[in-house]
Amino acid sequence: MAVIKTNSEDTKMLARLMRAEAEGEGELGMLMVGNVGVNRVRGNCLDFRNIRSIPDMVYQSPGGFEAITKGYFYQSARDKDIRLAQRIINGERQHPASNALWFFRPAGDCPDTWYDQSNSGRYKAHCFFIPTQEDCPSVY
Repeated sequence: MAVIKTNSEDTKMLARLMRAEAEGEGELGMLMVGNVGVNRVRGNCLDFRNIRSIPDMVYQSPGGFEAITKGYFYQSARDKDIRLAQRIINGERQHPASNALWFFRPAGDCPDTWYDQSNSGRYKAHCFFIPTQEDCPSVY
C-alpha cells in the first residue's frame, strides 16, 4: 500500500530522480535517494512544509535536487528504475536513509551534523541526515 499519493507519471519522475542522483551507487543507493524523497513528501516539517507531491519535492526551490539541472534526469524512466521507485512509494525503507530528509556527497568524511541534523550513516559516497522525531514525527 502506498505511503504517499502518486500516479504513474509521479512514479516515473521519482524513478528518474533516483537514477540521476545515485545510479553509480547501485540499486541500494537509488532506493536510499527514494527514501529521502518520499520522506520529504510525507514529512510536512522543517524545510519541507507544504510539499505534497513528488513534483513538489523534486522541483522545490530552494531545497530541491541538483539532478534536475542535468539532462540525464530528463531521460525516460527505465522499467527497472520504476520498479525501484514503486518499492519506496509502497513504504520500503533502507538504513541509513529510513528517516532521512537530506543527503549529500562530501569530499571527505561525513560530518556529525549538517544544518543541525544528525548523521544517520553513510552509504558509499553519500551521507544521510535525519531530523529529530520531535521535529518531524511523520518520517518515523
